[in-house]
Amino acid sequence: MASLKEIKGRIASVKSTQKITSAMKMVASAKLRKAQYRIERFLPYENRLTEMLNAFLAAGTEGFTSPLAEVRELKRVSIVVLSSNSSLCGAFNSNIIRLLTDAIRKYMASGCEVAVYPVGKKVEEAVKKLTVPLAIKGSYISLMDKPGFEGAKEIADQLINDFLEKKIDHVELIYNHFKTTAIQIPTQEQFLPVNLAVSTGKKTIPTDYIVEPDRDTLLNTLIPKSLRSKIYAILLDSAAAEQAARTVAMQIATDNASDILDELTIQYNKQRQQAITSELLDIIGGSEALK
Repeated sequence: MASLKEIKGRIASVKSTQKITSAMKMVASAKLRKAQYRIERFLPYENRLTEMLNAFLAAGTEGFTSPLAEVRELKRVSIVVLSSNSSLCGAFNSNIIRLLTDAIRKYMASGCEVAVYPVGKKVEEAVKKLTVPLAIKGSYISLMDKPGFEGAKEIADQLINDFLEKKIDHVELIYNHFKTTAIQIPTQEQFLPVNLAVSTGKKTIPTDYIVEPDRDTLLNTLIPKSLRSKIYAILLDSAAAEQAARTVAMQIATDNASDILDELTIQYNKQRQQAITSELLDIIGGSEALK
């Protein structure tokens, strides 16, 4: 059984840890609000761009083809995967690394060459530890600390050029989608080739408009823009998901520290009471012996 001094030391240690987790939660909450603000500022542009693209694709584009929509036999696959640069965010990184490992295993089992674009320190470290033969394309650790459009454009343009030059046949994105503060959804979706079979849903744009120079030229301009904005959007999405995951993880850690403190306090009081009772019995016994 631990002594009173040891229990008191544990209580002080847990209180110190609780202060740290509480402070980290507040920092993550502040960063989450900033990340949400960045998403809210960018979403109107992305939504409008997607709406325009879908409207053109749905408005009598029979016969339209794009080199970015060419479906080929899978021989070379690239995967863009996003993680955080630091830990203490629950299962945020482990879920992504598991999705990535499964995807690599699936494509390699089919005889494909796999290249990975690791965006984030944790996934970059995990990819380097894999014992399978794959190519690691660059290092994008700074993009997760400060998501920027130029960095996203660099990745998107590299993927687009490699696809057009037939250096790769397929591109997938793996990232955490921010749904709510408590829910981050590990997501895996196709980036290239582009799926032209899209629908505008309930909102439609009238088709009796004049397009200059022509619809095909406009579509071939909009598609790369949409792809670049997609990479930037998932950067912002993953950054918000990371801070949400860290906020929840630090809140849970703080609550657990409170529970441990309650248990240690009860244990300390019980042992202190036992020590006092034992001392009183010794005093009473000594007093009786002197009579």
